[in-house]
Amino acid sequence: MASEADEESEVLTAEVPAELAGERIDKALAGLMPMLSRARLQALLAEGRVSRDGEAVDAKAKARAGTYAIAVPPPEPAEPQAEAIPLTVLYEDAHLIVVDKPAGMAMHPAVGSERGTLVNALLAHCGASLSGIGGVARPGIVHRIDKETSGVVVAAKTDAAHQSLSALFAAHDIDRLYVALTRGAPYPVHGTIEGAIARSTHDRKKMALVKSGGRHAVTHYSVEKMFGPQEKPLAARVACRLETGRTHQIRVHLASKGTPCLGDPTYGSGPPAETVREAIRAAGLKRQALHAAVLGFRHPVTGEQLRFESPLPADMAKLEALLARL
Repeated sequence: MASEADEESEVLTAEVPAELAGERIDKALAGLMPMLSRARLQALLAEGRVSRDGEAVDAKAKARAGTYAIAVPPPEPAEPQAEAIPLTVLYEDAHLIVVDKPAGMAMHPAVGSERGTLVNALLAHCGASLSGIGGVARPGIVHRIDKETSGVVVAAKTDAAHQSLSALFAAHDIDRLYVALTRGAPYPVHGTIEGAIARSTHDRKKMALVKSGGRHAVTHYSVEKMFGPQEKPLAARVACRLETGRTHQIRVHLASKGTPCLGDPTYGSGPPAETVREAIRAAGLKRQALHAAVLGFRHPVTGEQLRFESPLPADMAKLEALLARL
């Protein structure tokens, strides 16, 4: 997945000549851009940071003549510091730790969020036992949720657990359920949103649905409650079950239905009704109304089936109560 600090990325361009057409794209670009190693380019391709004509380039694609853009993120802090930040620990053993992350906490250090992240807190809580597979700046991190999204996340304390958990996520063998409070209600009330997601060509801070390129993304949703007139709901509580896990996936997919998460500053695409805006203000919601409510998986070492649930945090719970009065 791409970093949350993409607005800080440096965009480099490379002109691929006709004689390099047909070569592996990573090899062709490595020859044209000596400041980037082939391994680095492969990683950037995998993260969707290489584009041609505004479309993300597949990591296995063959080079074509033309101009390629490479968005290179700034270097992250090499040595994140342990910080004694209180954590809500739902489960912990010698292999992994499951935490209920609050909104406002970034997963790992990045430009603009060097301190106060989950990694900083885990370093203090777990000491040196975190898996190193995620790299120096991301020890133990197996998956991510957005900084302003709250809810359940798992981190690995051993490399073996990290590899096994990563394989489960890659195989979509994880139960991930999110609760969103949306502007209006998606129609039909039960359905599947399927559409590839890539970095927006108009705004590097945003992701977007694309017709070609990008990464395959599938979200299954179900409207649990509707608020306001039933014939034209003003808001809804929507359960979203992830089949894939792309950057901003639920936020992009719900917005594509014309029903973005309430309070979403990036994908809101227009204000909700005044009564809903009043409820948002009264609830003190200052972020997208999205919560990772359930995380279930098979323990990578013991084989035990684990399932963790997190209730709505105070801001979303109060907002839901206020919406129920509409």
